[in-house]
Amino acid sequence: MKIGFDLSQTGSRRAGCGFYADTLMHHLVAQYPSDQFCLYKTFGNTYWDPDYRQRIPTSAVDNCQYFAVARQRDDSFSFWGNPQGVDEVKIGLPDVVHANNFSSPRLRQARLIYTVYDLSFIDLPGCTTEENRYLCFNGMFDASLWADIVVAISHYSRQRFLDNFPHFPAERALVAHLGNRLAASGPETPVLPLSSEQPFFLAVGTLEPRKNLRRLLGAYQRYVTATPLPKPLVLAGGEGWLEGDLKTYIEALQIQPYIHVLGYVSDATLRWLYKHCWAFIYPSLYEGFGLPVLEAMAAGAATITSNVTSLPEVGGEAVYYVNPLDEASIAAALQWVEDDNQRQALQELCQRQAQQFSWETTAKIVHQAYEQALALPSRRRSVQPSLRVQEPAL
Repeated sequence: MKIGFDLSQTGSRRAGCGFYADTLMHHLVAQYPSDQFCLYKTFGNTYWDPDYRQRIPTSAVDNCQYFAVARQRDDSFSFWGNPQGVDEVKIGLPDVVHANNFSSPRLRQARLIYTVYDLSFIDLPGCTTEENRYLCFNGMFDASLWADIVVAISHYSRQRFLDNFPHFPAERALVAHLGNRLAASGPETPVLPLSSEQPFFLAVGTLEPRKNLRRLLGAYQRYVTATPLPKPLVLAGGEGWLEGDLKTYIEALQIQPYIHVLGYVSDATLRWLYKHCWAFIYPSLYEGFGLPVLEAMAAGAATITSNVTSLPEVGGEAVYYVNPLDEASIAAALQWVEDDNQRQALQELCQRQAQQFSWETTAKIVHQAYEQALALPSRRRSVQPSLRVQEPAL
C-alpha cells in the first residue's frame, strides 16, 4: 500500500495535533515496513508553518518519501484546496491520504482518511477565534462529504461528529484512542528553581480558554487562602489565543508569588515535570482525547481532571474528577490530594490505567482503516465546490 500522510503540524513547536501525527507516523512506518509512505510537510488549506523546512525533520528511511508541493503559503493552499481535485501525481500517487490538520482536500483517485480530533469549535465557540471556527468547520464539513473513513480519537468525538454531520455513514466512523508518546524513561531537564523548592502542582496545555485556566487559578487562590504552606502551581504550555492578559489576571488574584508560567517546554523538561510534580491538574472544559492526562498518568503523577467530554474515557476509575465549571470542586481536589496517602494511592491507579493505551494499538487500528477504505466503494462524488459558510473578514 502507498500511504500519503499529513505531517504539516509536526514542527519543532508542535502541540496536540502535531504530536498525534508525528507519533502515529513513526509507529506506522515501523510496524508496516512493506508499505510506502508519502509524507507531506505542507498540507491542506487551513494550516501553514513558514519554517517547515527547518522545523520538520527528514528521516532517512527507505520506505519514506517527503513532499512539499509549494514553497509559499498561497501556492500551497491553492494546490491542496483546488475544487477540481488535487494533482495526485505531484503527491506520489498514493492509494490513501491521511489528513491530520482539519483540511479535507478533494482527491480524484486516492481514498481520503480524516482524523476527527474534537468539535470544540462547534460545541464551545467562545473558546476560539472566528477564523479558527471558520477553518475547522469548513474542513470538517468537507470531510463529511468526501472522506472515505474518519478516525476519531475518542468515542466522544466520534459521536459528536455523527451528531453534527448525520449524513456521514456511521459504519465508516472508527475510533482509535491515542497512546502515550512520552516514554517514562528518557532525558530529563530539571526546572530551576523548582528542583530546590517544595513540591508543586502541574498544569500542562496550550494557554487558551478551553483549558479553563482562569477557573483553575481562582480555585488555586482558594487553596492558597486555606493552606498554611501552599504548594506552587506550574503552568507549562505554548501561547494559544484569547489569554493574552493572563499575567494581569494572576496579579489581580494576588497569587503571582506562587505561580510559575514556563511557556512551551521540551519533552525532557515535560518528562521531569510529570515525574516530580506533587499532582497533575487538568480541569479542561473540552477535550477530544486529553493526551496530557495519559502522559501524566503514565509518568506516575496523581492526576486530577474534568468529568466531561472524552476525559473519563482516558482516566477511567483511576483519577480524581472535578466539575470544571465549579471553582470549589477544583479547590477541593487540591485540598484532597494534600494527603500523601491518598496521593500515593492515586498514583498507583493512574499508572495501571495508562497501560491500557498504546501507540502500537493505535497504528494497527489506523492501518486497518486504510485497508477498509480501499475495500469499500469510494464516497467520491462529481468534483465540485462544497457548500460553505460565508468567509469572514479576517
